[in-house]
Amino acid sequence: MPRKDDIAMTKDEIRDYLAEGHTMTFVTNGAKGFPHAVAMFYALDDDLTIRFATYASSQKVKNLERDPKVTLLVETGTAYSELRGVMIQGRARIENDLEEIVGTMIETNARTGSPIPDIEQIPQDVKVRMAGKRVLVRVEPLRFVSWDHGKLPSSKTPAALSRSASRA
Repeated sequence: MPRKDDIAMTKDEIRDYLAEGHTMTFVTNGAKGFPHAVAMFYALDDDLTIRFATYASSQKVKNLERDPKVTLLVETGTAYSELRGVMIQGRARIENDLEEIVGTMIETNARTGSPIPDIEQIPQDVKVRMAGKRVLVRVEPLRFVSWDHGKLPSSKTPAALSRSASRA
């Protein structure tokens, strides 16, 4: 069995892992053929759709208008045995609903530990100032690639291997 099968996450593990995080690398296809990668806070829906708000005039939105195919990366770990991550290939959709944009902005900031204001208490003019120049990007996942190096058997020292062999 290939090693990638040993470290792949289940769908539930992917859901839990994405729910733990708040920052992703968001990659679009640039006009000159180079990937355009940026860090973004994100919100996660139950169906594993990713949402975030961004300025309508941003380069990533211009790229999405030309080509909606994207790749997302959420990863953690310092030591090799701690490396975990999920790469998502998907299709992005740009939406302009002000309430959804504001709600997503609040939700993504809350995932970082910021306090959550009651969206119903925010006056309309404040919502327009917050999100009037922004759009909502919703990414439908088409393919997941995941890894959790914590699933690998722990490394054994030569002395431990000798002890195991002598007991056999």
